[in-house]
Amino acid sequence: MDTQSHNLRNAVLLLAHGSPDSVEQVPEFLLRVTGGRPLPAQVVEEVKRRYERVGCFPLTYHTLRQAELLAQRLGIPVYAAMRNWHPFVADTLAGMNADGIMHATVICLAPQNSRTSVGLYRSSLRRANGNMTFDFVESWHDQPSLIQAFAEKLKSGMERAAQEYGKNPPIIFTAHSVPERTILEGDPYEDQTKHTAELVAAALSLDRSAWRFAFQSQGISVGTWLGPTVEQTILELKESGQTGVLIQPIGFLCDHIEVLYDIDIAFKEFAEARGMRLWRAESLNESPLLTSALAEIVKSRAAVPAH
Repeated sequence: MDTQSHNLRNAVLLLAHGSPDSVEQVPEFLLRVTGGRPLPAQVVEEVKRRYERVGCFPLTYHTLRQAELLAQRLGIPVYAAMRNWHPFVADTLAGMNADGIMHATVICLAPQNSRTSVGLYRSSLRRANGNMTFDFVESWHDQPSLIQAFAEKLKSGMERAAQEYGKNPPIIFTAHSVPERTILEGDPYEDQTKHTAELVAAALSLDRSAWRFAFQSQGISVGTWLGPTVEQTILELKESGQTGVLIQPIGFLCDHIEVLYDIDIAFKEFAEARGMRLWRAESLNESPLLTSALAEIVKSRAAVPAH
């Protein structure tokens, strides 16, 4: 088999959560997130309100752009699919089959493994699969270039905050919360998210007293969700005499509702109402180091021709 034929038969598939393209699509999107289970009307309206306040829907754009950048880096086809919105996994796999793809390295754009995220991505892939084989990457929370990418953004955020604040504010690393029962059942997510934070802090030689870890975006389902919350942590910092805080969400790779609303609007307003300033490190979005991390994962899993 020549190199060109080899390239056409092997590919990469990036999987992401998905996001509606407009406020009007929020109700349908939420039904897909819940597997068809209707949510209370007030919950749907609240989510619509949040999307209205954000005013943009960049998750799909950044995901597709990262796929383009990775394809340029590797020299093989890279596809992107969303679990809960367009382009759907089934549709993307149909296109891959039509293109003659026989095998794909699959990377979830959620570096830390949880059955509530990565596990659901795997299930959606299994349901929609055609004739391809897959090498499914379970987690990549400690990938060196990923850590460098987060550290680069954090360093810039610290410099910006210090210029405005006069000193380095304490840092809160965040990741999306999950139900506590998930962790009690053996899910590695909590350990992996905290490990990512530790590695990013170590990359910048941060003293342990300079940062904390909190879980954000707790859900409304019955049962206790993993904490501490960001709000609790902000209050603790205020009680210790702090008047500013810098947040870096290391559980998310690009701008979307949990970053643009939960952090940039809700947490910022929460902090300001208590006399505190809040900054956020930029998301990775189209970071070249993120592209490097993804490329290194693919190359470590399969033979990829030099490009």
